[in-house]
Amino acid sequence: MSWAYLFAAGLSEIGWPVGLKWAQEPGRLILGLAVAIVSMTFSGTLLFLAQKEIALGTAYAVWTGIGAAGTFMVGVCCLVTREVWGVISAPSSL
Repeated sequence: MSWAYLFAAGLSEIGWPVGLKWAQEPGRLILGLAVAIVSMTFSGTLLFLAQKEIALGTAYAVWTGIGAAGTFMVGVCCLVTREVWGVISAPSSL
């Protein structure tokens, strides 16, 4: 059960940076901060439960790995703006 807690903690770790990103958009400050706070709380609680049976180093590495990779994937797939794609696809001036 601890591995399930750890996996869920890693997935919920994705929510707080996404929430903070949403909070930067006009009209989404409260929603974004709420998502971030709930995600942080849920993720930390699940990590706490997972560490009862999984070693600290292992749990932390898995937790941050899932969170970092997941946040990157959500950012690339869902949060990329037209301006970013314009910069990426623009020809080099060299």
